[in-house]
Amino acid sequence: MPTTPHVEQHFTAGDAVRDIVIGMSDGLTVPFALAAGLTGAISQTHIIVTAGFAEIAAGSIAMGLGGYLAARGDAEHYVHERAREEQEIVEKPEDEAQEVRDIFLTYGLSAEECATVVASLRQRPRDWVTFMMRFELGLEEPEPGRAWKSALTIASAYIVGGLIPLSAYLFMSTTQAALKVSVVTTLIALAIFGGIKGRVTGVPVFRSGLQTTLIGGMAAAAAFAIARWIS
Repeated sequence: MPTTPHVEQHFTAGDAVRDIVIGMSDGLTVPFALAAGLTGAISQTHIIVTAGFAEIAAGSIAMGLGGYLAARGDAEHYVHERAREEQEIVEKPEDEAQEVRDIFLTYGLSAEECATVVASLRQRPRDWVTFMMRFELGLEEPEPGRAWKSALTIASAYIVGGLIPLSAYLFMSTTQAALKVSVVTTLIALAIFGGIKGRVTGVPVFRSGLQTTLIGGMAAAAAFAIARWIS
């Protein structure tokens, strides 16, 4: 009797989504706060646009560099810890074997079952190290080229997000009218962005969109209030 193959669909692009969220969230709020703050002191939209583009350029570079350094740091940490584990299974094999037993005992395996697993891992040192990295230290091997991908993703998302609140000032000559359009456009963009993020990550779309809108809106409002107070 034919059976339908069981295919599990799991979300596996967590790092990329995290980078997009970081870049897009800041891109939607920071340039908006800058433009909104300048609106209270400057009546020429072209000056606000110039300042906005300068901020987007600087912000995307800074955010991208931060993502690159963070990813590089994770990769270097993984290499360092793996080298240490490789040394420990050679110099302290019994201690490492006991750590394996302790891990499996927490899953309810018997001492005999643990001994079988330990004996098997002893025959495969590379797999033993990988096991310890994952289950003892909670570390996964970073994707090759992850640092550059993270930097480009965050920077690109920041640019896209920053252009949304600034777009009103590109096509309108009155700063106050542009500000109103920018507020509405930014909130709608936050809601859509949150909904898409929820759809991709499996979170209810409405809840994700609402949360993103409220958090991003509050952050933008706080930044706007401070910018207006300073100006």
